[in-house]
Amino acid sequence: MARVVVMYKTPKDAAAFDKYYVETHIPLAKKMPGLRRFEVSKGPVGTPAGPSGFHLIATLHFEDLAAVQKAFGSPEGQAAAGDVAKFASGGADMLIFDNNDV
Repeated sequence: MARVVVMYKTPKDAAAFDKYYVETHIPLAKKMPGLRRFEVSKGPVGTPAGPSGFHLIATLHFEDLAAVQKAFGSPEGQAAAGDVAKFASGGADMLIFDNNDV
């Protein structure tokens, strides 16, 4: 399985971010071909030492890295990626990786 982890930094207006994310961005992202599962963090995102600079973490599950590439190369993936600038005023970091169960 491959994962895409998007770490959204604290936005200027958290309430506006949350509203847009749930009502607009999630429906866009869920249209990406090959997306098998979509998870988002619930509540504050912290560290062992306390608060973090992140507001929300999204984890998208795909069959493999080729499926990730295909999804983000599709019109639906392009639309979802292009949408981030509309609501993520704090910025976002994205990690893409394959993983193994151990």
